[in-house]
Amino acid sequence: MIKNNPFLSDSYTSIWSNHFDGGKKPLSFDFFENIQFYKYAGLPLYINSGKTLTKGMDYGLLPEPLNGHRKKVFLIYDVPTYFNTVSDIPETTTLKLLRSKQYPGFAIELGSYANFKEYMLSTFSKSSRYKLNKYKKRFEACFDITYKMYHGDISKETYDFVFESFKELLTKRFDDKQITNNNLNPEEWRFYYDVAYPLILEKKASLFVIYDREKPIGVTLNYHSDSVLFDAITVFDIDYAKFHLGSVTIMKLIEYCLAEKIEVFDFSKGYFDYKTRWSNTTYDFEYHIFYDASSVTAKTLASALKRFFDFKQKLRDKNINERLHRFTYKLRHRKTEVKTIDVPFTFHDISSDPLPNGLTEVNLNLAENRKLRMLAFEFLYLNDECFTSLKAFTDISNQYYFIGTKKKVKVSIT
Repeated sequence: MIKNNPFLSDSYTSIWSNHFDGGKKPLSFDFFENIQFYKYAGLPLYINSGKTLTKGMDYGLLPEPLNGHRKKVFLIYDVPTYFNTVSDIPETTTLKLLRSKQYPGFAIELGSYANFKEYMLSTFSKSSRYKLNKYKKRFEACFDITYKMYHGDISKETYDFVFESFKELLTKRFDDKQITNNNLNPEEWRFYYDVAYPLILEKKASLFVIYDREKPIGVTLNYHSDSVLFDAITVFDIDYAKFHLGSVTIMKLIEYCLAEKIEVFDFSKGYFDYKTRWSNTTYDFEYHIFYDASSVTAKTLASALKRFFDFKQKLRDKNINERLHRFTYKLRHRKTEVKTIDVPFTFHDISSDPLPNGLTEVNLNLAENRKLRMLAFEFLYLNDECFTSLKAFTDISNQYYFIGTKKKVKVSIT
């Protein structure tokens, strides 16, 4: 079992109940250890507090269940197989268990590595290590970058500022992908906002933030147990995609885990290419369905739940869920024009030429200049220039110029 699982903490379960169960006190049963439940209205069904918003439930099962399970079904979502949750049931009881395998999970086991260099040597080829290090160095050279891990201490003012930026970055990211993101559901987002702050102060959660000067451009919400760091939600400003902020974030979090003697960096559920590149272990999430085998009602309900969850997973395996998210996004945003950021361009080196007269400076930080700013980022990346030293200009014919400390170019947009 996981020591100090944050999803079983009093703060997490009480705040979850306030948001999703009318503030009712969670229910405990004397044959389950650590885990609490809420009652599903109209059915003899009890579901773990936190439901599907946790990143991993674990529990203990006492050797001799009493009669508290009679005529009942207990559903426990999102049990990672590597948690080694106790699930052996004595033959003398009518309590039985069904399992439904769900999402794949990905993690990095770090216990065998003394430092970040050892991990990189064992995971990536020489050329891949070179590229990853280049991304990070180039990123830090081109911008005024600072990294901050808020864990144990954060002012409410800073928290509110970061969380608002967090939401803006997520919205921007999924508008670009044209996919519905459940985290941005208003009720779900309010829960994350309310639960993260007290858990950070209790050292059960953290916010890892990448700042470009004072602006958050990357945010990751993590949860903490004694030995596991759970990556819950992560996002970065897509305008900086050229600089591979996703890889930079993962490298910094691995360094943090190793410094703090955290044994597992858990990417949690769901398949993404980046998880397969960085992970050295995979596992499955399971839904555990306990039921009273002596009750026809309980047995029928448990079997129906298993068939339902197995069917949902088959749809996920066929990628139906992503198609559904794209469809729901289009329904909700059918009156909204999606603004593409792809701009065909060519840079013409004019470093040895004088600048034309009558140029007007352009403020790249203004929202209306986003497309030009992204071209400027491309210029920074290619020429190892720094954004704080970059100047952008335009002339009367709307021709643009980027002037760095080492190079200047004329920008042709085609």
